[in-house]
Amino acid sequence: MFLRSLALAGLVALAPSASGAAPPFVAHRVVSLIPSLTEDLFAVGAGSRVVGVSAYSDYPPQAKRLPVVSSFAAVNAERIVALNPDVVVAIESQQNLARDVTRAGIPVRYFRDDSLDDVYANLRGIGSLVGRAPQADAIVARLRARTAALTGALPTRPAHRPSVFVVLGTAPVFTVGKGSYIASLIALAGGRNAASDVDAPYSRYSAEALVARQPDVLIVDPDVHLNDSIDRAPWNALRAVREHRVYTLPDAAILERPGPRYNDGLAWLIETLRKATT
Repeated sequence: MFLRSLALAGLVALAPSASGAAPPFVAHRVVSLIPSLTEDLFAVGAGSRVVGVSAYSDYPPQAKRLPVVSSFAAVNAERIVALNPDVVVAIESQQNLARDVTRAGIPVRYFRDDSLDDVYANLRGIGSLVGRAPQADAIVARLRARTAALTGALPTRPAHRPSVFVVLGTAPVFTVGKGSYIASLIALAGGRNAASDVDAPYSRYSAEALVARQPDVLIVDPDVHLNDSIDRAPWNALRAVREHRVYTLPDAAILERPGPRYNDGLAWLIETLRKATT
């Protein structure tokens, strides 16, 4: 394991094969620090190689039975070391959290998660990492085909593209900006991100700006429990609330998690925006 880890980190070269080329690195024990990458690992058929996950890795159900080594705020490096992984997979924003893992000599492979293209690239990267590249390519092809089918049924020149505000928090108000993967799904579904004035993928949003924007539709994370405060400012000042165009996600992961189930979120968005505008 140690030699394979050093090879992945680029610190040593493995012995060449009979053909003269170094054999490709294949990870057999993987720790995932983010739910979307956990889903990628299972999707390409490497679920049996996952030995540790983050606290919110809940899909597929097998992932919930694995040792938890991290949350969104912390990484337990000691527990990861004890699991003896070949590699840890994470997203770029977790580099500071994973510093102790790197210091312990365990390679960490970082992935991006800001766009739909990143979803495809991550599946291929994970597939290559675990020796399942053909399976990953096949999954990407299926995902692209379903996306094309879903979006191909939409009007090419809609009379109105509803503005959508995604509610990820209420105190303070928290939403997605134009740099977010979720914003790209809203656009694919035929909508406009109401918080497109925010450059960051995820950000606090002022109540005053929300009221001024008057989004056509609110999409709500179920963990936010917007109904508990919907009769108070700023929510009670929104036409979308008064006209009952508030929709709670049946499963936050299908929209908020940039993984292989994103088409489920896209399909839900398309249907929701259709209902909201007819």
